[in-house]
Amino acid sequence: MTDQGSTIPTPVFDEEHAPVLVGGSVSARRFMVGGATLVMGRAGMVIIVEAADSPARSGVWSAEEVRLIGPAPAPVAERLMGSPWAGDESSLPIHIAVRLGGEALYLGTAKVSRAGISDGVLTDCTLRFEAPLSRQLLNRVRPPLPAVDLPGLGWLGNVNDDRSAALQQFITGWYRDADTTEPPATCAPSHLPAGLRQLYRLAKQRPEALGTQNSILPESELHTDHLGEMLVFGVENQGGFFWSLLWTLDGPEADPTVWFREFDEKPIAEQEPLSGFLIQFSLFEASMSADYRALPRRLTAAQVARLTEALHLVPLRPFWPWAPTHFYVAPGLVVHVSSGNSEEFNVRAGASHRSALAPLADLPVDWIRFDG
Repeated sequence: MTDQGSTIPTPVFDEEHAPVLVGGSVSARRFMVGGATLVMGRAGMVIIVEAADSPARSGVWSAEEVRLIGPAPAPVAERLMGSPWAGDESSLPIHIAVRLGGEALYLGTAKVSRAGISDGVLTDCTLRFEAPLSRQLLNRVRPPLPAVDLPGLGWLGNVNDDRSAALQQFITGWYRDADTTEPPATCAPSHLPAGLRQLYRLAKQRPEALGTQNSILPESELHTDHLGEMLVFGVENQGGFFWSLLWTLDGPEADPTVWFREFDEKPIAEQEPLSGFLIQFSLFEASMSADYRALPRRLTAAQVARLTEALHLVPLRPFWPWAPTHFYVAPGLVVHVSSGNSEEFNVRAGASHRSALAPLADLPVDWIRFDG
């Protein structure tokens, strides 16, 4: 049984087929990793997951990916990632199957595409199917779940009326409270503008609000630039550019201009002042760090119009001088559209729940990644 979509009674698969796929039952070893059963032998590996949809457990993630959630035992890590003493074992086939009631459904083979390590332990591993799953097959092995409490759009109406309220409503709706006993901060250094003070208050309970792709520096790491003229408060993840405010001893402006600077180039003003910039920064980070994401190849203007026609445009001027970016939203969904020097656009979508990507599922778009 090696055809994608083939089913067989689970006991027969476990006792007969899995040993054959890994090269015989004599040398086969079994492990559990995040709810998945792994069978390893001299000829390959079989990963058997449950039919479910949970980011915290091993399982089929999308039509292209299956994920293992560790920690994984050392022999599993060595097989998946390779080791000096394991020879070429990391190139052996990896077979994927899913348990459905009393049957095992075979999904084909996959290859490791990414692995996470912490303190020398394999914490997670993403494998890509060599033959992607059809939508019908995907819905069998990763049953779609209804959305529960998607973040709403109440904040959108405040974007140009009360930006402080809009920022708070978006962040508290998108991010859960952290599991901490530290009370929310009630004040912040008076030399900072009100927008930054508010963001730091919100980040006490929701640290992700400071960003995961790019980041707003913690208060303790704020610093002036080499000329002592600008207060650097935001940085790109690889240090390629930063955001700053004009630094004076006279106290902060109520809503200062944000300056973008790449390396030693001349600073460029963001089109929105700090109040609008922080909303845009938060939307960008939400789209980049969401559990569920969609990434198409570069799109034409007509394709962008089709993709965003059912979404709401956030009424702010373009973000980020490097690649001017607009934002479109729906409940539980943030899409950013960036233009460059060509007639094509870079688009990314992030969702708080898999179902929020549903409006994009049937579009005629070539997806590099689609978690819906």
